[in-house]
Amino acid sequence: MSIALRAAPLTQVQVTSPDNNTVLEVSTAEGGRLMYRVVYRQQPATRWSPLGLQVNNASLHAHTAIQKVAYRNIYERTYWPLGESDTLVNHCREATLQCSSSGINWKVIARAYNGSIAFRYEVKGTGSIQKEYTSFYFAAPYTLYQYNQESVFTPTALDTFSMTCDLPATFAGKQGYIHIGEAENTSYTKAELKRSEVADAVSVFFARDTAVRFTKQLLTPWRTISIAEQAIDLHRCSQLNVVLCADTKNKVPAWVKPGKLIRAQLTTQSGLECIDFAAAHHFQYVMYDAGWYGAEFRSTSNPTQVIPAIDMPKVIAYGKQKGIGVILYVNYVGLRRWLDTLLPLYKQWGVAGMKFGFVDGLTQEGLTWLSAAMQKVYNHGLLLNIHDNYKPTGLSRRYPQLLTQEGIRGDENCPDAFHNTLLPFTRYLAGPADFTYCYPNATNSYSKQIKVSKAQQLALTVVYFSPLQAIFWYGKPLEYTNEGEIAFFTHVPTVWNETHYLAGEPGKYISVARRNGDTWFIGNAAGLEDWNTTLPLHFLQPGISYTATAWEDDGKGSIQQRQFAVKKGDMLPVALKAKGGQAIMIQK
Repeated sequence: MSIALRAAPLTQVQVTSPDNNTVLEVSTAEGGRLMYRVVYRQQPATRWSPLGLQVNNASLHAHTAIQKVAYRNIYERTYWPLGESDTLVNHCREATLQCSSSGINWKVIARAYNGSIAFRYEVKGTGSIQKEYTSFYFAAPYTLYQYNQESVFTPTALDTFSMTCDLPATFAGKQGYIHIGEAENTSYTKAELKRSEVADAVSVFFARDTAVRFTKQLLTPWRTISIAEQAIDLHRCSQLNVVLCADTKNKVPAWVKPGKLIRAQLTTQSGLECIDFAAAHHFQYVMYDAGWYGAEFRSTSNPTQVIPAIDMPKVIAYGKQKGIGVILYVNYVGLRRWLDTLLPLYKQWGVAGMKFGFVDGLTQEGLTWLSAAMQKVYNHGLLLNIHDNYKPTGLSRRYPQLLTQEGIRGDENCPDAFHNTLLPFTRYLAGPADFTYCYPNATNSYSKQIKVSKAQQLALTVVYFSPLQAIFWYGKPLEYTNEGEIAFFTHVPTVWNETHYLAGEPGKYISVARRNGDTWFIGNAAGLEDWNTTLPLHFLQPGISYTATAWEDDGKGSIQQRQFAVKKGDMLPVALKAKGGQAIMIQK
């Protein structure tokens, strides 16, 4: 139920989370400037910070009047078969503020969730935004895990922060953790954070576009703030982007099937071998990557034509016999020119999905094109994986065939154990990522790419969430004779009914437990130092005996397996060497 209040212009509005622990306050008391602050568990998480936009060179920040406010309570539960949990819960309190500044009527839509707040702006008419005034003035000093696109993370004190940082962004301080995110960016620009002129503060910054243009109506992406006293509690906001993304008629159809893939070499024989390997190891897809239609960056390369080395109809037909789908990569050069031709053609070929490469996920033009392309891919019944700089903002809710995207420094870019154990508290809070695992085999150790143990590679397939997982990125099927080691990849699924972060500190260690059906999986990974602890198995059902199978480092560069009985209430001992890991499957 919505209740609208009319009176003289308000100077302060408050919206409180369902559990009353998270409060968003909006005020014009400071000289008519529109400001906000966030209070968590009765302590300020942010100081009074600016809100607003500069639209058509007019300030929607200074001299603002809040004309009226409408409140409503929201509680929605949605089945979601493509997530870390099988249920999306949208439970919050919302306030819509109708504001007036510089002769322009506009709105701020604000929500308070348990542990998070979200707000966005709405402006009617046609014009352009020159800047956002949106800033985050923290109530205490924080260290930012700074990064851009697919870079490493650099812990940076805010008083020395001189670059920009991508969203999502995570901040660590003595009081706990703050995470700033972005949801539902369909046609805006890629905003970044830069240091504000005031202490302990950052502001939204347009890094690529000088202005964001709109026609008839502007609805900006959501800006989100999540607060946690412990790092593992940040995980409660990991599906916030999906929850905030407006639901549409694009329900999850039966043809949207998550799964694991192996990348084929650019020959017919490799495709056939990869299909046999995928079928034998409970994978669902094989993929032909860059080069299957020629040099990917050349405008003369035509993604409707297959190079002579690949008999694509034969490979696709063989895949269908084995229940394995074929995914094809197309570079942005080809996509911009050929997409409307490719979609019905690939559907006719029997292709399962597409991987977009080197897209423009940085500008308004590029993001607008991508949103339209997502809808087209959905309409033609193909899966989608977007690579390179694009990061998720929850649009898989609208386009459920968008199973994953990159926007991450994955295995092919040689991350270390610090990076690996930081990702669950940073980039993965925005949504799925394709990590492109480079697991070693008898022929190649991939020592250039892999800076962690084999068991950590196994464990990360549980720790990291992606409905479409690319595994054996560089490997060839016939090279994987180490069946005992890779058996875990055969068992592990890619979507989950339930997830718990059991323990973790950014860049130091992480433990995640996830359930698919009746089977639990645990991934444990250590950073650059040894990690010893015990983990409570509180998530298991009472009164049931389980058998746990652990894949662990054997200290000799290989994997050892062991089995042991567990039950609810047990404490699981963990003893990992630096850069090591442990992957566990628990069955009734």
